[in-house]
Amino acid sequence: MPGMTATLTVLPEDKNDHDTATARSARSTFQRTHISPVSLLTVSLAHAGLLGLLLFAADTPQPITPPRPLTISLISPEVEKPQPAPQPKPQPQLRPAPRPQPPEPAVVKPLPPPVLAAKPTPASTPQPMIEDVPVPAAEPKPVPVPEPVPAPEPSPVPVAAEVSKPAPAPPTPPRQADYLANPKPHYPPLSRRLGEAGTVRLNILVNPDGSVARLELAQSSGYPRLDRSAMETVQSSWKFEPARQGGKPVAAWVIVPIQFTLRS
Repeated sequence: MPGMTATLTVLPEDKNDHDTATARSARSTFQRTHISPVSLLTVSLAHAGLLGLLLFAADTPQPITPPRPLTISLISPEVEKPQPAPQPKPQPQLRPAPRPQPPEPAVVKPLPPPVLAAKPTPASTPQPMIEDVPVPAAEPKPVPVPEPVPAPEPSPVPVAAEVSKPAPAPPTPPRQADYLANPKPHYPPLSRRLGEAGTVRLNILVNPDGSVARLELAQSSGYPRLDRSAMETVQSSWKFEPARQGGKPVAAWVIVPIQFTLRS
């Protein structure tokens, strides 16, 4: 078998002995190895075939393959082109706003002053005192009524001339209305406890018969309870001496102050 080696020891003997020994040794070796002829033939053929292949391979020149050129493609990365900077949009030119024209002054025609009916100015009258303890009010003295001045008699004129009518008598100034002994307004108990005091001024229109036709608050005392008490009392139960003109009673305005005071 391939790879196996048999070692033989040869002694110097004569030729016959040598041949005999050789034959005997070969037989002994053949017997020891137990190699059949078929195996030997196979091994021989294998060695012969291998040797032939080696010789054929040594004689046959191997084809030389020319070196293939190596192509290397270098792909450079694409360089991005710089984007052009966006050009700033032109700013629209702002025109200055037109200055507002000053408005023309409106021509206001002056209104004619309203004609106010002359109202007789009431004369100031003494202030009644409203105290805790009722005190009888003094009755004011009557004012003498001026007598009407008689018109002068017309002088006689010739018959041919027109007879002139006598001029009317000039009106006498009205006598101011005056208030009589009237009941005092009620002093509210709550106002008395709280120490509320003051003067109420009432503007009163007196009828020709002396009754109250209209009542207005000319000046407050500062306390609604006192104002209300004064107005209710005057409206319900007060009587006045009417004003007179030409000896006849006429309607007129009068200012009446009513004072609420507390005794210390």
